Amino acid sequence: MTPRKRAAAVLLVLPLFLFLSAEEGAAKSATMDLLGKAVNFLILFGGLAFVLRKPLAAMLAKRVLAIRESFRLADESKAEAERKRREADGKIAGLDEEIRLMMATAQAVGEREKDRIAGLAAEESERVKRFTEQEIEQLTKAGARELRAYAAEKATSLAGERIRQKLTPADQSALIDKSIERLSRFHEKSGSR
Repeated sequence: MTPRKRAAAVLLVLPLFLFLSAEEGAAKSATMDLLGKAVNFLILFGGLAFVLRKPLAAMLAKRVLAIRESFRLADESKAEAERKRREADGKIAGLDEEIRLMMATAQAVGEREKDRIAGLAAEESERVKRFTEQEIEQLTKAGARELRAYAAEKATSLAGERIRQKLTPADQSALIDKSIERLSRFHEKSGSR
């Protein structure tokens, strides 16, 4: 017989021996009372343990499996997080190079744009310079025409004034006569042809 079966048999038989004596029925001792309660306790909880042993073992086995699965999932999550962290570290390390390339590209684009704008500014400056020169030339020509017209007008008015001052009515009639004589000679020459 196994030790477990012996212990179960003793627990089942022990209460019978405790309460067999008839003369002790009225005056039980405190020790016997305590021993009886202990045996009852052992029988009750021993029986519960015997009855609940298989379902409790199955429940604990399920719980152990659930905990192991949780540990496995936690390990997988940890491995995934570590992989993502390594990827992020790699990306961060690559960001420095990418930023340097972007800065170099931006600087090159900026230089090209600066050169393009400088070229456009030079072209615009040259165009404005040509336009200004043309405008100055036109204004100079217009001013010269106005000045010539003004000078001609002044010369004509001065000449007319001098002629009026120097020309007497007798001189005027002599000039008219000379003009008539020239016209008649001219007319005679053209009529003979």
